[in-house]
Order: sequence, then C-alpha cells, then structure tokens
Amino acid sequence: MRRWAQGALGILLLLEGSAGPGAVAPAGSPLSRAYTFLDREMDRYGSGASLRLVQSYVPTATFSNGDVSYTYDDDVLLIALLARDTPDDVARARVLGDSLVYVQAHDPLADGRVRAAYRARHLAKADGSPDIAVAAADTGNLAWTGLALAQLYRATGAHRYLNAALSIANFVQDNTFDTRGAGGYTGGFTGGGSRIQYKSTEHNIDLYALFAMLAQLTANRAWSDHAQHALGFVRAMWNADAGFFYIGTGNDGITVNTGDPTPEDVQTWSFLSTRLARDQASIDWALENLSATGGGFQGLSFEIRDRTGVWFEGTAHAAAALKARNLSGDARNAAQLIADIETGQAQAPNADGKGIDAASKDGLDTGDGSDKYFASLHIGATAWYALAKQSKNPFRLLPRH
Repeated sequence: MRRWAQGALGILLLLEGSAGPGAVAPAGSPLSRAYTFLDREMDRYGSGASLRLVQSYVPTATFSNGDVSYTYDDDVLLIALLARDTPDDVARARVLGDSLVYVQAHDPLADGRVRAAYRARHLAKADGSPDIAVAAADTGNLAWTGLALAQLYRATGAHRYLNAALSIANFVQDNTFDTRGAGGYTGGFTGGGSRIQYKSTEHNIDLYALFAMLAQLTANRAWSDHAQHALGFVRAMWNADAGFFYIGTGNDGITVNTGDPTPEDVQTWSFLSTRLARDQASIDWALENLSATGGGFQGLSFEIRDRTGVWFEGTAHAAAALKARNLSGDARNAAQLIADIETGQAQAPNADGKGIDAASKDGLDTGDGSDKYFASLHIGATAWYALAKQSKNPFRLLPRH
C-alpha cells in the first residue's frame, strides 16, 4: 500500500494549469493533449455549431459501447471546457449546453427531465425527438446536468441555461423529495418509468451542490432550504467510527445500506460539494482503503473489493479533493495522483497519449457484480483529469475570468 505524505511541504509545488485564471497549458503538455482528445471526440460526428453530444468511450478490441453518450460525461466535459475557458472552449461548451437544452425541451414527457444517455451519432430522430439510448432519469445525472447548465449560465449570462437548470431542479424537487428516515431525495426514475425508492448518498451530494448553486445565482432562499434537506441526508450516512460515508439506503428509504460497496466518489465528492471539515476524513479513508496498484499503474480503485486495477477518473476525484482541502501534505499527494494519471495517459493499455482510459485494465469491478470499467479512452475520465490538473471544483461556481 502506498504511504501517503502527512508532513509539511518543504517546497512549493507549481502545478501545470493552476497558474491563474485563463492560464493555458503549453502545447504538447499532458493537459493540452487531454483537451486535444476531448475536442477530437466532440467532433467525431459533427463540428462547428451543430448540436451534438459526445460518445463516452472509444471502442477497443475488447470493449465497445457504440455511440452511447452518457449525459454525466457530457456534463463533466462541459465544465472542463469552462475551466480552461479559451474562446473555443466556451463556444464548444455552448454547443453542449444547447444540445442538453434541446433534449430536455423535446423529451417525450416534457417535464424538465433529461435522460441518462443519448445517441451521439444523431442527437435527434427524423421527427425531432431525442435519440435516447438509456431512458432512466436518475437523480445524480439530473443534478450533474443542472450543475453544468448553471456553470454555463454563470460563464455566458445566457438565461436559457439557467432556466433549463431550474427546470431540472424543480423536476427533482417535485418528484424525489422524501421525508422517510433521514429525509433527502430518492433515486429518480427507471427507464420504464418506475420510481426508484432507495436514496443514494452520491445523488444527495450532487443535489446539495446544485441547490446551493441555484440559491447563489437566483437569491431564492427556497433553494438554500432544499440544499440543507439534501445535506441532512448526506450527514446521516456518515460512519463516524470508520471515517467514511455509506452508499445510501435500501429500497425502504430508511435502512442504511451497510453491505453494498463504499465507492470512491462518495468519499471525495462529499468534501468537494460541502467543504465540511467535520467529514473530510473520508478523503483519507479513500486514500488508505482504495489505493490500488496493478500492471505497473497506481492510483485509486472504484471500490474496496477490487483493487487489482486503477480507476483513473476516481484518481482524479481524489486529486481534486486534496487540492480543495489543502491541508499539510495534500498538495504533494495530489501531485502524485496527477502523475499517476499521466502515466496512464501515456502507457495504459489503449493509451493514445491524449485521452485517459477509464481503467488500467478490462473488467475492473464496481462491487455489485454487474457494472465494470474497461481500459477504454473515456470522456469522463479525461475531463476529470483536466479539472483536477487545473485545481477546479465542478461542485462550486467556477471563478469568472
């Protein structure tokens, strides 16, 4: 297991991309090459101002998910574009934002929701309806789309993005608000339209950030109240003895689920979203319990039950959380995690020197026996690397440049 630095830093770490607002990495640097990959994948099926979403994974000889564009990946990509903030980045972010507004406005149910995934090859069918790949409308993905659109409104001042974010937030409030047990918000809707009754810690972490962001942008106190409702659930999932967050509840919405995986994102996103010092030990728990080494790569795994490979996106989450916390030793540990990701950028099984593979090996388990990550170049992992490299926190409004 890697020994994580705890002592005071003796040197100032000058991290590429964190030199100040609007700083652009030198051409040919790992960060610059990551954006080259993101731009290339965004233009796989269209270019310029044409509305489009982005295929999440680059197919390999052992894995292909076709042209599926997971909305979460589009959301993180949009925020990563705003983080670098060149004129081309903002123009691309607008295209993604307008595409998300389109699929929301033309959804068959027209109630403010967005779906978990769409087809990237054609955004819309011949009749103009979105080409939906995964019809579920789960609360976490909805919150991330709201976060991306709120960030885009802050960057551009275009009210259509704020209105779309508010429509998502109102849909969530109207349909998932829950008073059972610790309160919070339920998981959304399945692809078949059934209500998801369990409550996810990660979903409520995401919602806290979205509602707090909307309160800041609109000065509407109600969003602050909704944020506190989500936060109350998150705090109820805290295991004070072990120093980590449980994944959420069972289907009764009350019983804490202590048997399922304790995923990395819950442990690091919690601090990025809430910045509560009381619960910051979850970052240290993730570093100690999810540290993974395999095939010459190091970083963090998704979940404690499979540490045979590195989940590069989760490694970026941890780096971003360490930078946000900024205690003694955090900058050094974040720099090591960034270096681990850049090793993967250069040497992972399907590396092209630009994008970041989702995992360092095929079949990295997420703990539930069904979903797995593969060594496939991934939009989400690459965008999270870009955010972490530039010390940007997607759960907070990005600074204006």
